[in-house]
This record gives sequence, structure tokens and C-alpha cells, in this order.
Amino acid sequence: MPQIHLRAEPGDYAPIVLLPGDPNRATAVAERLDGGLAAARLVNEHRHLYGYTGTYRGVPVSVQTTGIGAPAAAIVTEELIRLGARRLIRIGTCGGIGRGIRTGDLVIATAATPFDGTTNTYLHGEPYAPAADFSLVRALVDAADAAGAARHVGPICTVDVFYNPDADYFSRWAARGVLAFEMESSALFFLAARAGAAGEDVRAASILTVSDVLGEGVSSEDSYLPLDELDRRIATMLDVALAATTGVS
Repeated sequence: MPQIHLRAEPGDYAPIVLLPGDPNRATAVAERLDGGLAAARLVNEHRHLYGYTGTYRGVPVSVQTTGIGAPAAAIVTEELIRLGARRLIRIGTCGGIGRGIRTGDLVIATAATPFDGTTNTYLHGEPYAPAADFSLVRALVDAADAAGAARHVGPICTVDVFYNPDADYFSRWAARGVLAFEMESSALFFLAARAGAAGEDVRAASILTVSDVLGEGVSSEDSYLPLDELDRRIATMLDVALAATTGVS
């Protein structure tokens, strides 16, 4: 039967699903599939959580909007797994805090600190390190390198608050080697790991475009990329993520 939020049936989604927060980004991915948007099948539009299924270079691929934040992403991820999705790749944006990271760069996460309420609810507050799948990370890194895209690989931190007022917010996490803040990956990695532990071959990863950087005296508002430049950089990320799907098993 259809899920509560994703009004789709088993088989409507490909095993590989790209996960943008923005519904417009989902449509942009669908436009890049074989045959373009006209050939892609719209499998969900409920709540504007647009989902499309098609192929990319002959490989079955879906894209599904998650919305903003770990609570929404967790709902979508749980329902996708029930519907048969097995390779989940978040394609989003992040705020860069690591040394040498610049706006427009790509960040490929190896793990996500669960500094969000959703993952901690699943864990009942117990310590846990949600990690990305190595094979998916490797495919994303190879695709980024083939495209000549500037990329950074390492840990990120999943948070609930975009406009955090704490003066030492970024510096505490940067000093721990965290590369960026974002709002969904920790829950995604946990849910994939939980499914894997239950015997399902579910794996997850995240590739992110740095939309802004945080530093001494620099806020998100100060450094946020102009929207046309951000769109251009996100387009590169979408191409990299789709290229990576051809090397995913």
C-alpha cells in the first residue's frame, strides 16, 4: 500500500535514490535523466515532495525531495526504505567551517555528528557515530575528481538551527575537524545503518555544495553565494552525483 507521505508503491522507486531537500532540485535532476523530464515518471507529488524515476546512462535512478531538516528527511527515508530504495545519496547544501573550504566547493561526508533532535530521539540520547557508506563515498569522490570539481572529504555536523546565535558555534566544531554544518545527513546515515543491521542492504552518503562559510566575523548572510552562482555550483554537484550512480553496486 502507499506510504503516508510518499504516495507510491513498491517498484515505483529505483534502488538508487538521490535526495535533495528542494523540490525544484528534484525536478532539475529529473531533467538530466535519459530523455529529460518528459521521459521521467512522476511517482510522488504529495505535499510537494516531488519524486521522479527514470534512468541515467541506462542505470535506473530516482530522485525524491526530503524537505528541510532531519525530521522531514527521516520520514522520507523510512518510507523510501519500505518501498525498496537501497542506495540513498543526499544532494544538498551546507555551511563550510573547515580550513580552506570556500563557497562553491563540494563536501563529501564520511560521517555526520548527530547534533540534531531527530537522530538523538532514535538513539535515546546514547552516543553513536552515524557514518556514510565507504563504497558510495568512493564513487562520489571519483566522480568529483573526474569532473575536476574542488572537493573536501571528511566529517560534517547535522544541526537543527540554521541561524544559530552562539558566538563560538562554528569554532567549537571546526576545532574538532568538522568540515561543514547541514541539517539532514545524520538521520539518513543512522536509518541506513539500522536497516543494514536488520539484514537489508541499505547504504547512504551525502554530497553537499558549500553555499556559505562561517568564520570569525563572517556569518551565513555575509558569505552566502549569489543565487545564480549557487545554482551553477549546484548544477555541478547534480552532475557529479548522477555520474556516481553509474559506479554504484
